[in-house]
Amino acid sequence: MIIQAIKASVLKFVKDEDGLTIVEYAVAGGLITVGVAVAFTDLGTAVHTQITALCTAVGAGGACG
Repeated sequence: MIIQAIKASVLKFVKDEDGLTIVEYAVAGGLITVGVAVAFTDLGTAVHTQITALCTAVGAGGACG
């Protein structure tokens, strides 16, 4: 009788897809977070480059450091 209960519990666990859905959402959220971080890093580098070029063109010297 106990073995049948354990077997039923294991089969129920295997067929349950709620845990898998949570893992999928966690992985998707992590990938989105990494993508946003990379985009902001690239954007920050581009903005820094443009500001440095503007400071050089204006001749501000050390005021733009």
